[in-house]
Amino acid sequence: MLIRQMREEDMEQVYSIESSSFSRPWSKDSFLSSLKSPNNLYLVAEEKGTILGYCGVWGIVGEGEITNVAVHRDFRKQGVGEAMLRELLRQAKEKEITAFTLEVRLSNQSAIHLYRKLGFAATAVRKNYYEAPTEDALIMWL
Repeated sequence: MLIRQMREEDMEQVYSIESSSFSRPWSKDSFLSSLKSPNNLYLVAEEKGTILGYCGVWGIVGEGEITNVAVHRDFRKQGVGEAMLRELLRQAKEKEITAFTLEVRLSNQSAIHLYRKLGFAATAVRKNYYEAPTEDALIMWL
């Protein structure tokens, strides 16, 4: 498995994973716009031309907001998400990002477990943050 920077030509596969993973998926244009900012970092995990997953962080004055993390359903629970996030954090730290935050659905226990494993701590709950279905978000910081 190769973890590398996301490119425009990855967008069809990334969007396919995004739209099958989230009830309110980002648009292709949102990804493409985010890729253009020098403060942002987006990675994909790839194997033999197949995108297994992707993740991204927006950097703002030493802090990073992890915006997207998704793994294709056929490759979940195989360490892809953890490998991508470890590399994302490593590269973001090279860009002098020293603190990271993210929101996660309270029902997404597998993601919460992974984030805790990486050192994130729950700090607050944001009521009714998610739609379709409506659900609270757990705010986590590293």
